[in-house]
Amino acid sequence: MAADTESGRQMRRIRLNYVLGADTGSAPLHNPLLDLLQAVREQGSISAAARVLDLSYRHVWGELKRWELELGQPLILWEKGQAARLSEFGAKLLLAERQVQARLLPQIEALRADLERAFAIAFDDSVHVLSFHASHDEALAALGEEARTRGLHLDIRFTGSVDAIRALNEGRCTMAGFHVRLPAVPGSRGSSSHSQRTYKPLLRPGLHKLIGFARRSQGLIVARGNPRGLHGLADLARPGVRFVNRARGTGTRVIFDELLGELGLAPAAIEGYANDEPSHAAVAQAVASGQADAGFGIEASARSRGLDFVPLVEEAYFLACLKSTLEHDATRALLALLRTAAWQQRLADLPGYAPMQSGEVLSMSRVLPWWRFGGRGNAREGKQ
Repeated sequence: MAADTESGRQMRRIRLNYVLGADTGSAPLHNPLLDLLQAVREQGSISAAARVLDLSYRHVWGELKRWELELGQPLILWEKGQAARLSEFGAKLLLAERQVQARLLPQIEALRADLERAFAIAFDDSVHVLSFHASHDEALAALGEEARTRGLHLDIRFTGSVDAIRALNEGRCTMAGFHVRLPAVPGSRGSSSHSQRTYKPLLRPGLHKLIGFARRSQGLIVARGNPRGLHGLADLARPGVRFVNRARGTGTRVIFDELLGELGLAPAAIEGYANDEPSHAAVAQAVASGQADAGFGIEASARSRGLDFVPLVEEAYFLACLKSTLEHDATRALLALLRTAAWQQRLADLPGYAPMQSGEVLSMSRVLPWWRFGGRGNAREGKQ
């Protein structure tokens, strides 16, 4: 941050930098001051925060004092004999930064993907690059890390499921990630489900191929201890319950609206239905910050922020590509990675995830039976 004085007001400017190395950690964007504040809030003391950050007490104390002078505001309440607490300003600063990061996560990840792709090619022009547009997903981010160790770079842009498939159809990516509710059988929930009406016009058997990726849980993201006692979607209509939604065009919004329709619950009955966030991380952050009592999203995002989770639906996360790309080297490398025991174990370790036919080329008419052909078909089509 650099300070300017303009018309009597002190302005704060943001300067971004990045680290290039073999292992730069999982956080896409961080600030040393905010990392200090987060550690103090979680640990309750300067010394404990220093240990967690692998820094000396003297360094942490000195940095906090320096930033207080720089910003002209107290950051920590220094009360002798009591646990260190963030000041009102410190808490507001940390909350604002975490909210912005959660909301901008798709854009931040896209920026990082661009940089990583550029350096991957610079260091090794034989590296395989596979472009993705995909619904926001914790497992895909982990897959990208695993792929880099094997000479495969996944250029992932997080977007809604609908937009991801459209990007595939328009030639803007090679692979699209989307998810549907299990079991994806129209006859079990009406022959014209919201999911069917959304995805069927976008996918064509014979043109597209589906690749198994993961099974994951979606449900209510709630505060630790679930103080409002929210156990199902009907509870969201109770007076005073504040909800935060996912944006239109996301697969999560498609599933949520489908569930509401089955319950006969009008969106207008839910306070906050029109308030949406661009990612599961942003939904979880809104609940963690107290701005909402509940959101609908994946378990991994809830657990990563110390929140509770009420599972409501299981879903299949698929990767879609054009049939013509199955023989591409990058696609074959991805399929091989998805089939490895190491990757499937890493996937199973994520909260709410399990491998589901990972790396198998699947029959669209079997796993998404919105199209019917005469025969039973085979769930594994291979390369036909």
